[in-house]
Amino acid sequence: MEAPAARPFVPAMERALDEARACLATGDVPVGAVVLDRDGVVIAVGRNEREARQDPTAHAEVLALRAAAAAIGDWHLEEHTLVVTLEPCPMCAGAVMAARVPRIVFGAWDPKAGASGSVYDVARDRRLPHRSEVIGGVLEGECAALLDAFFAERR
Repeated sequence: MEAPAARPFVPAMERALDEARACLATGDVPVGAVVLDRDGVVIAVGRNEREARQDPTAHAEVLALRAAAAAIGDWHLEEHTLVVTLEPCPMCAGAVMAARVPRIVFGAWDPKAGASGSVYDVARDRRLPHRSEVIGGVLEGECAALLDAFFAERR
């Protein structure tokens, strides 16, 4: 059962999971992301494409943020929410801060490189000029299972 704060984001996380599953066709780590406008409407999507593009910065979050900025014609995403299947890494949390996204919602925690509350907490670091609300664990089981299955095949 999801926490009450997480419930409104379940449909968006399901959409992010669809993006994550699409990564399997290119051998990319299955992480998907969506950006919601202030009304909760999906305005952009992204999925890991590091292998597909041979680009180390082609994380789901970065691609979704770029698409959102292009969709609204402004890099200031001050009224938007990022929904992603895996806790953002330091690079992605930094991109969220640079775009001034006020809310990060994620599914699975990343105990190795998470930067939104687990290993690091870039998203809420008071030393930075921008901070985001963080809601973790939305559809955590489904998000973690997809990643676990992906990595189990590679071991």
